Amino acid sequence: MPMLSSRGFIAYVLSAFSCAVLSALFITNHIHDDDNKAVTLLASRVSETLKVWPDLEPSWRLLLATVIGFLGSACGTVGGVGGGGIFVPMLNLILGFDTKSAAALSKCMIMGASTSSVWYNVRVPHPTKEVPILDYDLALLFQPMLMLGITVGVALSVVFPYWLITVLIIILFIGTSSRSFFKGIEMWREETIFKREKTMQRATLVDSQGEDKTVRIDTKYEPLIPKEKKSTMEILCLNLRWKRILVLIVVWVGFLLVQVIKNDVEACSAWYWVLFGLQLPIALLVFGYEAVKLYKEHKRRMNTGNSECICEASIEWTAINLAFCALCGIVGGIVGGLLGSGGGFVLGPLLLEIGVIPQVASATATFVMMFSSSLSVVEFYLLKRFPIPYVLCKKIDYMSWEGINHCIHPLRCHFC
Repeated sequence: MPMLSSRGFIAYVLSAFSCAVLSALFITNHIHDDDNKAVTLLASRVSETLKVWPDLEPSWRLLLATVIGFLGSACGTVGGVGGGGIFVPMLNLILGFDTKSAAALSKCMIMGASTSSVWYNVRVPHPTKEVPILDYDLALLFQPMLMLGITVGVALSVVFPYWLITVLIIILFIGTSSRSFFKGIEMWREETIFKREKTMQRATLVDSQGEDKTVRIDTKYEPLIPKEKKSTMEILCLNLRWKRILVLIVVWVGFLLVQVIKNDVEACSAWYWVLFGLQLPIALLVFGYEAVKLYKEHKRRMNTGNSECICEASIEWTAINLAFCALCGIVGGIVGGLLGSGGGFVLGPLLLEIGVIPQVASATATFVMMFSSSLSVVEFYLLKRFPIPYVLCKKIDYMSWEGINHCIHPLRCHFC
């Protein structure tokens, strides 16, 4: 069943995070009710919320962080997961930032990496069809809910203590690493079985005298009609759908205006919650329109016997699947805004599971993350969560991603 792995992962994240938060509330209440001074002193030290911004000075730590940022942005953006799982520990453990500042700086780096990735992807053609490499239907489906989750996650990052955010980061990384490990084992087993079957098929074609009857076809031939190569400008024009992009920009601007206005309002006041609630209809309006469109089109094609996919995804667009996509977007956004990941740890694997080919899945995921990460960067800036000089580290992402892409582009053309 499609999305089975993502459903298990979302269930793990929700249950583990709920247990951690409830445990934190219980421990906090228990400590406040206890008259033991030693316990109270320990609690005050654990829950201390001091910003730690180390000086930007040349050192082996900064050099190591630069190398990790280079590799993390390249690997994270190629897979469409953002790289937050690499950036946050690097900023916290190597450079010495506090957990909340590390999450904010991670978002800055993800924004730089995703922006450069989008600029590269819009100049790359679709590997199999004459359509944009960015799936705008899926982008319009996930982007509003992801941004809604981002705003909730950033708000929670203000409330949650540092130690709880650290615990949640550990829980998230255990889940993502375990998921990747078991997925790798599963793919290795499938490839082993496929290779064994191929070997057996070849063995059956060998006659009793040992003569190999296998028909070999030389793929190195010149096609009768050479494939027309498009210029970079033609590919760029094909990949850009301005009406869809305008809708995404309008949603982004709507969320941005709410954050800017909300920043000048007293926290937790009535007007604050009114502004916070305005984000919900903005997200639901765009998501609902796209969800109804996919649902009706899928139902119409099922009635007419047309099995062609509506978009790049090959799943059935039922109400349950659409609701699960909304849940994935919200959860990915909340965790991304709270812990500094890009949200691609949910969106990237989910797109692959619903039948989107890897190139389109990676391009679409980074396209959506560009909007969500830029919004969270603005929110963290308004909260004064990161030092401005360190934001320049996102230049590393741009150079690394552009360099890696220019290096691997000839290999893509050769193997694809």
